[in-house]
Amino acid sequence: MKREMLWKALAVGGLALLLLLPLSMIEGLVSARSRRQKEVEANIAQTSADRQQLVGPLLALDYTAKQTSWVPGEKGEKGEKGFWQEKEISASLLLPPRKVLLEGKVQVEERYRGLYKAQLFHLEGRLQGEVDIPLRPTLPSGLREVSWGKARLLFAVSDLRGLQSHPQLQWGKGTVDFRLAEAEPHVGRGLEAELGPVSELMGTHQAFQIPLLKLLGTQEFSVAPVAEDTQVHLSSNWASPSFAGRFLPERRTITPGGFDAHWQVAGLARDLNAILDGRGRSEEVFSVSFLEPVNIYLQAERATKYGFLFVGLVFAAFFFFEVLKRLPIHPMQYLLVGLSLALFFLLLLSLSEHLPFLWAYVSASVSSVLLLGFYLMGVLRSWIRSLGFAAAMALLYGVLYGLLASEDNALLMGSALLFAVLAGVMAATRRVDWYGLGQGTRTSE
Repeated sequence: MKREMLWKALAVGGLALLLLLPLSMIEGLVSARSRRQKEVEANIAQTSADRQQLVGPLLALDYTAKQTSWVPGEKGEKGEKGFWQEKEISASLLLPPRKVLLEGKVQVEERYRGLYKAQLFHLEGRLQGEVDIPLRPTLPSGLREVSWGKARLLFAVSDLRGLQSHPQLQWGKGTVDFRLAEAEPHVGRGLEAELGPVSELMGTHQAFQIPLLKLLGTQEFSVAPVAEDTQVHLSSNWASPSFAGRFLPERRTITPGGFDAHWQVAGLARDLNAILDGRGRSEEVFSVSFLEPVNIYLQAERATKYGFLFVGLVFAAFFFFEVLKRLPIHPMQYLLVGLSLALFFLLLLSLSEHLPFLWAYVSASVSSVLLLGFYLMGVLRSWIRSLGFAAAMALLYGVLYGLLASEDNALLMGSALLFAVLAGVMAATRRVDWYGLGQGTRTSE
């Protein structure tokens, strides 16, 4: 092959590499917009309420007792020295309910800051349960002269700013107002309702209910299953939930109008110590996140990553067109076509911030195909060839959308596309006399 063909191939490859610069700049812009989206989500959470996690309810039995413990001293020749110390302690025994049932409706709204938005949810529900108070509660060893105090029902909410009503507790035949509680060592800060002396409740079975719980939060709602039998039933108008945590719902139904989910967690399946050690923010939970149906910045970032593949395929098509049809294409024409391909991804990003992603993609790809088709009529000197390339570009954009829409099959589809392209190139050039190209000879089909 003559040197001209070699230099042309090197020039085309160099132009393709040069186009990595605008593609990387567009990818950087996508990342910057994505970071701004996360900043807006954090700002909305700071000015309303953050992700919400419920821990409880738990029954707290207050007591005071004397505790004797060995205090080691300095080591001597005859072994360790020390002394016994007696002190009075005040603590609470935490008892999980036998059963808890939470039923609620969740309305999700989108709160905007300019072009950016976050999902806020409004939970309105009812919580009921049952608890057994032992006749002789089991306390840590080493205690004596135990004196029981008040019984309290604790209910921890991770962000108290989200409370939209003053909850009340129906206990027995009466109603008790919740109040803000001091931070419990194992539960965190939340609400408490005083139930009376512990001595009057020992050996009884009690039913309780919170008739109305209204809670505001951002993006995610989770529940720590403290009871021996925890059941949660949520329905919502949000059609794109993401269920996560340690326990998935037993039953769930997702429709275009929303979702309905039911969780049931047995006491043997959850780790109560892990929940109590979380201090109000445990990992031993089940949760539902209210995600965007389509994250435009994630989709735009994924699309941009295929930009170099686009440029490479189009440049390769032009180069082989030159080889097979003997129609020279100037490097500047390669560059302009490559820039138009890079501009597609910038156009996709900007349009998707104002339109649904599908319509933004269709608008950007149609604009790109029309521009390339118009330009190639002059470059290829034939409207038939121009239409052929435009149709191929439309097909390529369609394949890219398939890659974006089907993340699980993206690798398979991408591999199949590359294989099909390579097979087409090999089939089209299988009779080409590469050594004779420089002398103006080519073996025809």
